[in-house]
Amino acid sequence: MSDAAMLNWVLFLPLLGAAGLLVLRGNGAAVRIATVAVMTVQFLLAAVLYVHFDATVEGLQFATSVPWIGEWGVSYAIGMDGLNVLLVLLTAFLGPLVVLGAWHSIERDVTLFHVMVLLLQFAMMGAFLAQDLFLFYVFWEAMLIPMFLIIGIWGGARRSYATVKFVLYTAFGSILMLAAVIYLVQALRNAGGVTSFAFTDLMQARLPLDVQSVLLAAFALSFAIKVPMVPLHTWLPDAHVEAPTPGSVILAGVLLKMGTYGFIKLGFPLFPDATRAFTPVLMTLSVVSIVYGACLALVQTDIKKIIAYSSISHLGYVMLGLLSLDLAGIQGAIVQMVSHGLVAAGLFLLVGMVYERCHTRELAAYGGLARQMPVYAVFFVIFTLASVGLPTTSGFTGEFMVLLGAFNAAWPQHLDGTSLPLVLAVTAVSGVILGALYMLRFALTFLFGPARAPHQPLTDLSLRERSILAILVVSIFALGLFPDGALRKTELAARAFQVRLTTSQAGTAQAGAMQAGTAVDAHAN
Repeated sequence: MSDAAMLNWVLFLPLLGAAGLLVLRGNGAAVRIATVAVMTVQFLLAAVLYVHFDATVEGLQFATSVPWIGEWGVSYAIGMDGLNVLLVLLTAFLGPLVVLGAWHSIERDVTLFHVMVLLLQFAMMGAFLAQDLFLFYVFWEAMLIPMFLIIGIWGGARRSYATVKFVLYTAFGSILMLAAVIYLVQALRNAGGVTSFAFTDLMQARLPLDVQSVLLAAFALSFAIKVPMVPLHTWLPDAHVEAPTPGSVILAGVLLKMGTYGFIKLGFPLFPDATRAFTPVLMTLSVVSIVYGACLALVQTDIKKIIAYSSISHLGYVMLGLLSLDLAGIQGAIVQMVSHGLVAAGLFLLVGMVYERCHTRELAAYGGLARQMPVYAVFFVIFTLASVGLPTTSGFTGEFMVLLGAFNAAWPQHLDGTSLPLVLAVTAVSGVILGALYMLRFALTFLFGPARAPHQPLTDLSLRERSILAILVVSIFALGLFPDGALRKTELAARAFQVRLTTSQAGTAQAGAMQAGTAVDAHAN
């Protein structure tokens, strides 16, 4: 099997698996086993592709491009590059763990639930692999349906409120992005007579700064909701609290990365001049997200909300790293995306495991778990330390590189008289301190505080639960201790992103010249 064919299997296996589950309908055990088998095969194929991915080759690898809707210039185009290679592996890696983690927590409509999980896996993988804007938009919207049903059917008491809020936020952003996509493709056709949704073609469009600014705003709103950035974050805590444990794991582990991936793959490269113009605003919002998310996590009494708000803070670092336009910062942002996917997934699984035993999310109802569940406590401490960025963990690698990149970019600007980037970088450091405060407070109360009735006695983790968490722990330390392999895979793509954003002045000049007459000058790649 060629690598390109293997990549198509990685994409379509969950869809085929979802169709196959209908045959097993009514047999819960068989449905669960079949879903884990499909996800495991998908992960193994993705792992092979990760190993085969050549770090010395710039651009797409394992690509497939087939005309889909010829009249509209739409193609089924997928491929891997340095921007998505780690995220594809992360998505495939978390898939079987999510299903194993939900082994006993989902008891009704088992077949439908696993069909939804597989369809969501298919849509998320498609969004990461798509190299055509129409195809990307289809996958982007397709993610909404299974996630809506997972929260709406298997969620908590306020699931209707949470799903409606989730859909309204994401749908609003998606409509604006769709309008921007149509305008962008129309502009490309008017300028060069080419109708194409291919990323490579759209990247060649030269748009005036004012047009870029409007289009970037439309894309950024959609992506910022998914990140989520303050002040567009309010849907996330409700969605996390009401979602079942596997829904929270998927949401934190993969779905939130769609926003940051959208920025690095599309939003910023398509509109480089507008990105540069709005960098101070976007960096400020990123740092506000870091500090505000950490402060809110510090005062929460719901254990799921603590992790949900911490996600807002951690993903603020991702945005800060991307906007630093420094190589270390950009690569740190990619590592931080993966690290957050691993750590947040582990924390939500841990919360789900204890919730299955105690049926409450109130922090005040817990205490002294370390005495009753020592193995659980060990895992909880490890994930807590990874979340606060303990050296040797993936969290440290990502945050350190982001902050290094932010300071690398800010210091020369400070010497030139622009101090805002340096102020923002210094402020971002406070997020590390606040992160340690809220996570250590969480762990101390949860594990070592006075024991509280009526949750006694509690059974410690089962072999299945230990195995899932152990796999995540190994991956966290592997990325923290040996980040070189991942960094090599992303280096060329990160450099290309950096060049695209930092050499856009020529594009601005050309765009200004064209503004009076031809709005767009497009060139096929």
